[in-house]
Parts: sequence; structure tokens; C-alpha cells
Amino acid sequence: MIEHNYKNKVAVITGGSGALGGAMAKGLAQEGVKVAILGRTEKTIQSKIEEIGDGLDIMGITADVLDKSSLEKARQEVINKWGSIDILVNAAGGNVKGAVIMPDQNFFDMNMEDFDSVTALNIKGTVLPTLVFGKQMAVQKKGCIVNISSMAAQKPLTRVVGYAASKAAIDNFTQWLAVEMATKHSENIRVNAIAPGFFIGEQNRDLLLNKDGSLTQRGETIISQTPMRRFGKAEELISTLLWLCSDASGFITGTVIPVDGGFNAFSGV
Repeated sequence: MIEHNYKNKVAVITGGSGALGGAMAKGLAQEGVKVAILGRTEKTIQSKIEEIGDGLDIMGITADVLDKSSLEKARQEVINKWGSIDILVNAAGGNVKGAVIMPDQNFFDMNMEDFDSVTALNIKGTVLPTLVFGKQMAVQKKGCIVNISSMAAQKPLTRVVGYAASKAAIDNFTQWLAVEMATKHSENIRVNAIAPGFFIGEQNRDLLLNKDGSLTQRGETIISQTPMRRFGKAEELISTLLWLCSDASGFITGTVIPVDGGFNAFSGV
């Protein structure tokens, strides 16, 4: 039986100060992984580290996933402290308001600059950290990369045109990179993705919940299409992440795993 041994492994989590990234950082750290949380502002990083709690091996690094030089400095800081990078979780991403088509708008009202921003955040913001931190894995001949996809990649959702398109690109990039790493660098470098269903975060809270906590019309539609009839909890991503980062999934690469309460399986009928 293969053991899930995470001790002495080192993980870098972009977007680690966010709700989902922070939960995954905590989940890895609680298993003994040394975790570097990357975020754009020191204040939010430190707040997340305090929220996660004391006694865990976590460091915070200020870096921008769209700035290669800041990522290279972060890589060196991790190497200087811990000597390796075994896990990369590309949790940075999100949406931009102007790339969302509201009910009283149509596609031709979309702000193209905002479309460019959301695609850069999600695509470049995954590719660039992978270039920087994945290079260390190529040197080591081992590592695990986990990208964050979305249900919007597999079933394009109304309104979120830029987000859906960019997350679909993440699925394609995950498969492409899995082949590239295994055939050109090492079979021990695996690349997979997690596709969360609907989780409440700061970016989508107002779209899904009213001020009194009741569901908006969009929130009601989502719940009606989710067989489990609820939103996900951030900590429910952890078990899938741990599995993908362990030796137990050693023959798994190029996959996108839904964690969605059955949303992707439901036809609506």
C-alpha cells in the first residue's frame, strides 16, 4: 500500500491569501508540508497566515503572478530556505467586472480591456508561475503541479465570458504541460487540475447571495442545477489536492478533477 507521506515536501501556492488558496495552504501545512503563500500584498498574506494558525511551517512572500522577476525572486527565497520546490498550486485567478455580461447587457457591451485583464490573470497568471517554479522541478526531475480550473471551463456559464474562456484554456494547458513534462523532463513531474464547482468567495458573493444571506436568482439557479443542493466549502478541496500531490496518484497526469457536488454530471432533467 502506498503511503501518503508529505513531510519534508515544499509547496508554493499562488493566490494563497484567497479563500480557496488559503484553505489549500492550510490543508497541506497540516499534513507537514512546508508552504510558501504568494500574494500581491503583505497585509493580506499575513492576515491569512494568522487565520491559518500557529505551529505550521508557512512563509509568506509578496509576488505578482504577472511579473516574472518577482516570481523568480520568490523562487530563490523558497530555495534558500527549504532547498526544493515539490508542489506548485496555481490558485491565483479570478474575474473582472467589465468582462461580465449583466442581464441588461449583451456581448457587444463588453469592455475588451477587462476581457484582456481577466484572461491575463487566469492564463498568464498560471503559465508564468509554472515557467518559474516548474523549472526547478525540471532540475529536480520530480514535482507536482496543480492548476485551478472551473466548472465554467467545462460548461460555459452565462455572463462570465472572459472567465469561462480563460479557464477553458487552463484545462488545455494542463493536458499539454502534462505531456511536455513527462516526455521531455521526467515521468515524475505530474500536472493535473482541480475544477471547483460553486464556492462562496469575495469575488462572487454579491452574485450568489443577497445582503441578508438569501440566494440571488443566479444563486438559486446554480443550486437547482447542483444535485447536492448546496455550495461547496473551501476545505472540501483539500482531500483532492492531497491525493493529487501524493505518491498514491503517481500514475495520474493530465487530468481535470471536478469537485462540484455533481454539477458537471447533471443535465437539468
